[in-house]
Amino acid sequence: MEKVNLREKLAMISDHWNPRIVGELNGQHVKVVKFRGEFVWHDHTEEDEFFLVLRGSFRMEFHEKSVTLGEGEFIVVPRGVEHRPVAEQEVEVMLFEPAGIKHTGEVASDLTVRRFEWI
Repeated sequence: MEKVNLREKLAMISDHWNPRIVGELNGQHVKVVKFRGEFVWHDHTEEDEFFLVLRGSFRMEFHEKSVTLGEGEFIVVPRGVEHRPVAEQEVEVMLFEPAGIKHTGEVASDLTVRRFEWI
């Protein structure tokens, strides 16, 4: 039981689209990540995803609409819903996801992270 300083953890990250694990609870990983640019279209057949903006803003694209999120705002993407995060400028985000989630669902991409690192 130790505190986690998100600013310190995010300062350790210099790349984009590569979430790092900072905590775990009830089978869920708490991750921090920096986004910039466009991610791949994907979905998760078994898992919901939670995205909380810590700094900056980004747009979550769905086929039928887009939702822009700013600091202090979050969105839950339900399982089975295809989506793509897009960030014009660098954004810092916290994620809550099941520990076994595949980063890009069943889509293989250069952005796919196969093994998440703890920081």
